[in-house]
Amino acid sequence: MKAIHPIRTGLALATLLTLAACASSGMGGGELSRRGKAEEPVLFSWQSTDGGITGTMAATLPGATYQGRFFQITEQTQKLTIAPLWDGWEPGWRDWPYWGYGALGPYDVTQFVTRYTGKVVANLRSDAGKRMRCRLHLAAPARGMAGGGEGECQIQGGGVVHARF
Repeated sequence: MKAIHPIRTGLALATLLTLAACASSGMGGGELSRRGKAEEPVLFSWQSTDGGITGTMAATLPGATYQGRFFQITEQTQKLTIAPLWDGWEPGWRDWPYWGYGALGPYDVTQFVTRYTGKVVANLRSDAGKRMRCRLHLAAPARGMAGGGEGECQIQGGGVVHARF
C-alpha cells in the first residue's frame, strides 16, 4: 500500500481552501423606472468563483427574470473576455457611454482595457430574448462584487433600473 505524502496532502488542502475562499455570491436590490409608471422593485443576485471578478447575475423584475454574465474591468481584462457584452447591442455600447470621455473614452474595443476602474459591466437576457445591460461602480473594488456598489441597468426597449449591491 502506498503512503500518502503529508506535504502533498497539505498542498491539496490549501488549494481547495483557496478556491473555496474565492467563491462568492450576494444579493442586491433596486427600482425599475419606466416613463408614466410607478417604480417597481427589482431583486439582484450574483455568483462568482473568482472572487467577484467575473460570474453570473440575475435580475428579477415584475414579470421577467434576466440572467447573464458580469465582468469587473481590471488591468487583465481583454477584448475577447468581454465580447459577450456586445451581444444584441452596439459594439462597445457607443450609444450608451460609460468608459470615460467621449463615446468609448480611453478604451478601444479592439485593444486591451489598460487601467483598473472599479467598474462592473453585465449583459443579461430574459427567456423571451429581451436584453438588459448594466454598468455598476464598486464601493470596494479589491473585494469585487462582495464589496458592494451601485449603478444602473438599461432595459432594451425602455426602462432603467437603479441598482445597489
